[in-house]
Amino acid sequence: MKYERGDIIEAGAPFDESKPSRPFAIVSTTAHPFDGEQYIAVTLTTRTWYDETIPVTDDDFLDGGLPKESYLVPWGVVSLSHDDILDWFGRVEPEPLNDAVDRLVGYLRD
Repeated sequence: MKYERGDIIEAGAPFDESKPSRPFAIVSTTAHPFDGEQYIAVTLTTRTWYDETIPVTDDDFLDGGLPKESYLVPWGVVSLSHDDILDWFGRVEPEPLNDAVDRLVGYLRD
């Protein structure tokens, strides 16, 4: 299965196999030079005390869902290999993803 922007997936923790797998949201598009082989993603969390997270509600899902209310972590960006992906939870609307990417870009620009 090729994953797309908006897919919510489960993957192992990058760089630390001792940590449990977790959900990520794929934010890369087909413009990624290795689309289908690598994906740019942001972390999801259930923690509510981070000020700049972006909620992903049941209404945001086009298909599937998550068992708990979750939040996109815009600064938690990773590059995942297709082989790192363990499961697919669903697909969300573009709006929360666009918010996360806009916020990430804001962290990177002067």
